[in-house]
Amino acid sequence: MKLKNKIIIDRLAGLPMVYLLNVLARMLGFILRIDHSLDRPVKTIAVCKFVGMGSIVQATPLLKTLRLNYPAARIVFITNVSNVPLFRFIDEVDEVMHVSDKSIASLIASNIRLLLKLWKNRPDVYIDLEIYSNYSSVITTVSLARNRMGFFKDDKTYRKGMYTHMMFFNIKSPVSQTYLQFARLMGCREIISEVSMNRAAIDPGAMQVINTKLGIALPEGYVLLNPNASDLRLERRWPADNVVTLLKVLLTERPDLKIILIGDKNEMSYVHSIVSQLGEFPSVIDSSGKLNLQELIALIAHAGLLITNDTGPMHLAFAMHVKTVSLFGPCSPQQYGGMGRTVSIYKNVYCSPCVHEFIIPPCAGNNQCMKKIAVSEVLDAVNRAFRNEFDVAAFPEPDYIDPDKMPLGVVLR
Repeated sequence: MKLKNKIIIDRLAGLPMVYLLNVLARMLGFILRIDHSLDRPVKTIAVCKFVGMGSIVQATPLLKTLRLNYPAARIVFITNVSNVPLFRFIDEVDEVMHVSDKSIASLIASNIRLLLKLWKNRPDVYIDLEIYSNYSSVITTVSLARNRMGFFKDDKTYRKGMYTHMMFFNIKSPVSQTYLQFARLMGCREIISEVSMNRAAIDPGAMQVINTKLGIALPEGYVLLNPNASDLRLERRWPADNVVTLLKVLLTERPDLKIILIGDKNEMSYVHSIVSQLGEFPSVIDSSGKLNLQELIALIAHAGLLITNDTGPMHLAFAMHVKTVSLFGPCSPQQYGGMGRTVSIYKNVYCSPCVHEFIIPPCAGNNQCMKKIAVSEVLDAVNRAFRNEFDVAAFPEPDYIDPDKMPLGVVLR
């Protein structure tokens, strides 16, 4: 099922449940008078992000900060089954609990197992990193966690009774810092801001497996190109014709480059359509659908450069400190970009960023935010990355706490 369809179902089916639980939570809160102060001992912390591999990667500073400040606490992460392999490279999580939406039966069964585990563990703090999901709000509430933290948006005020603590979701703040506001709310004084994953967890034999699957011995300094975007916002794709032109120009100027196109099984046909136009450039390799997630991470970690739309592999490259040329449109690099070894391109059109405002964007697919990015601009960015000329901070660093060391953006209930 496409992600957009899941969101529509979530709104239609989840909304009545959210309204009901909102009322019940308020009533029980009034009757039981539970102490929701955050200065009590914390034994178990649950963090939830069901969808968005890139968002999970951007949550690594939060997880590292929680581990540093609560060394004895048990940290549990709740996500979709497709994201589970990612946690091989995230050491701070003690247990991954997952749901599976491969079928109605698996969804029901996995949710029952999840709730039984949550009731057994009874988290002291449950941090819901989803912004819009009614389903996630329901799971958060019925987890019976003592403190339930979530994001506030003005169109979601009906959820205020379900969470004990809410934080304003600011699209102008780097999303990793937005997630860290929950750690600041919990009183964490030592903050780790770097987005990173454990490179040492890569299987030493992974590259040999990749070479076998691709039928080639990859040289050092190979370049990856990711022309894809998840179906949550396909408008994040740079036009395929531009990708083809870029590859032809780049390989004409640098004929010794070995370029690999990446993509998962659902993206194979799109990647094939690009590669089919590059017959005169056999140095372009199509890896789409051939690698699992752990192998993709290894491929990215050993790359000399990744050229990518704003999607999951971009965040993996950020976390692995790989040189990256990132193309932004529906999202802003101010929120989802990476500093360090990155060159970002963003046209800042009037209707961008739109990704957090609409299921179907105002342009209905006519993504001028991406179409306005010229091949020459991307080629220049690639050459800058080869010369190690990366982005510098373009926006002033926000203030995250007030003079009393309290986090800004807490929603008073």
